[in-house]
This record gives sequence, C-alpha cells and structure tokens, in this order.
Amino acid sequence: QVQLVESGGGLVQAGGSLRLSCAAAGSIFSISAVSWHRQAPGKEHEVVAYQLTGGSANYADSVKGRFTVSRVNTKNTFSLQMNNLKPEDTAVYFCNLVIGHGDYWGQGTQVTVSS
Repeated sequence: QVQLVESGGGLVQAGGSLRLSCAAAGSIFSISAVSWHRQAPGKEHEVVAYQLTGGSANYADSVKGRFTVSRVNTKNTFSLQMNNLKPEDTAVYFCNLVIGHGDYWGQGTQVTVSS
C-alpha cells in the first residue's frame, strides 16, 4: 500500500512563490515517474510537469521557466517549486507517482494566486 501526502499550498500574491511537497510512504520499491497536475474550475486538467526517473523534467509551456520539480531522494519526497506565480496558476494541484505497476495520487492542495 502506498500513500501520497501533499502539502505546501496556500494563498500568495502574484509574483510570489510557493513550494509544494509530495511525500510517499508505504511499500515503495521503484519510482518510475513523477508528475504534477492541476485542475481549475471551468478549465481542463493540465499536466504541469513530469519526469521519468533518471530523465529530464518536462514542463507545460504555461509554467516553463517558473516551475521546477525536484526529489529529495532519501525521503521519497518530491517537490514543485513555483516562482513568479500568476493568477492563472490558481488551481488544485495533484502529484502522481508511478511505482512499480501502480499509479498513485496525492490528495490535492489548493493554490490561490491573488492579483
């Protein structure tokens, strides 16, 4: 059983920064990939970033140059650093990990950017 716990969302002014974390716990043998997603009301689900283990991160055009994914290897914790936030970044953010043959989601964390 694998559980993902997200943290770090909140309210920030435009131009500010937030760092989201996604901590994985449980029977973790091999993490193949990590991705971050967001869902805003009235908008389509968007894959913000994804990275295969050992590979380079890929970003949506809307966040490229502002968001960065990273991993704290010793803790199976992943982060999404978000800089120069814009009101259009307001959404619920989810992390997703591919572990073995399983696909796991965090509970989501709200990010609100005020103008």
